[in-house]
Amino acid sequence: MPETKRRTVVYNVTRTAELGGEGGLVHAPIVPVEGEVFGDADADFGGEHMLINIGPQHPATHGVLRLVLELDGETVIKCTPHIGYLHSSFEKLGEYRDWNQIVPLTDRMDYLAPLIYNCAYAMAVEKMMGIEVTERCKVVRVIIMEMDRIFSHLLWLGTTAIDLGAFTVFLYTFQERERIYNLHEAYTGARITTSATRIGGMMADLPAGWIEQLKEFVRTFPNTLAEVETLLTNNAIWLGRTQDVGVISAEDAVNFGLSGANLRASGVSYDIRKDRPYYDYETYDFDVPVGEHGDIYDRYLCRMEEMRQSLRLLDQAINRLPGGPINVDDPRVILPSKTAAMNDMESMIHHFKVVMEGVRAPVGESWFSVESSKGELGMYVVSDGGSKPVRWRVRGPSFINIAALPHMIEGALLSDVIAVNASLDIVLGEIDR
Repeated sequence: MPETKRRTVVYNVTRTAELGGEGGLVHAPIVPVEGEVFGDADADFGGEHMLINIGPQHPATHGVLRLVLELDGETVIKCTPHIGYLHSSFEKLGEYRDWNQIVPLTDRMDYLAPLIYNCAYAMAVEKMMGIEVTERCKVVRVIIMEMDRIFSHLLWLGTTAIDLGAFTVFLYTFQERERIYNLHEAYTGARITTSATRIGGMMADLPAGWIEQLKEFVRTFPNTLAEVETLLTNNAIWLGRTQDVGVISAEDAVNFGLSGANLRASGVSYDIRKDRPYYDYETYDFDVPVGEHGDIYDRYLCRMEEMRQSLRLLDQAINRLPGGPINVDDPRVILPSKTAAMNDMESMIHHFKVVMEGVRAPVGESWFSVESSKGELGMYVVSDGGSKPVRWRVRGPSFINIAALPHMIEGALLSDVIAVNASLDIVLGEIDR
């Protein structure tokens, strides 16, 4: 049995992205591998290198990603990702939808953490319109975003483990995801592609008994995390497949634009909730786990600890959840009550105009970014004063993260390709938007 090497992540709650000696970021050049992936066909057949496809029809890529690998024996010489198999034109479709109709498009990008995308988009539009949501809405959005962070990390953990042969972990994680699915369904009426936000608030307030159900999850979930750690953290096979595999340095991670756990695992403490806080995150007590080696194992440790920190945030948010309205009192974006619409002519007209014409945003543009489960998620919207955006663009973390995949795979063994790909936690719905 190989000697196991126990690692831990450290807490660093301050920004340490200044990697250079003078306080600036170090920009290390990315040196391409010499040679062509696609050369003359006869030369390919006569040479020592072999071209193989992983995907798009492969269990680890499930029909939406293709990796073309050039191999020298078992060593990967070059990797070329091919995307676009799930192309949906969400950003272009948004130009033909009113501001609230875009919300269902956002949760179809990262369908593994849909409520985070809901909130990020709503915050960008609200910033442009000068809307300050209610205190209750702020806390509710923090709750659903941290809940979905755990939701996403659990899927990453279970599928990565099963990719490496650890089937039992998959069962543990998906059992816990089912509990969050139940919370999704109780609040939004759907288990997947959930749409919860509206410009100026939420689609509805939390249903009765929902917070109690969440409290029970927060109380019992640490037991599952402990079980998973028992199965994986010191497991010799897991260590051998993850330590010193898929390594990326802090300098290269910054140059590629990585964010989230993929960046923090390389030693860069950058978390938007700490560095550019929103919704009073600066008043919450939580830590940012930071790795050191930039390999698969450190990415695993960071995400495991991030789930524990999300539990801390959920506990604090539940305890500070205030009463009061969930939506702003702003006739530009909020419909009048049913009672008013049925009994007052002006309210009825107002209801009709908002529904038929949509919310009208002022002329301007806005950018808002949040810390999603996969890294920095940015939303950019442009308005000409109408009910639809002129432009809607998304800075999705998965699109950035997949750009670093060839850098991390080239020089590795073929048997490590799936593990490295899984460790980045990409979702193709957001990449092929």
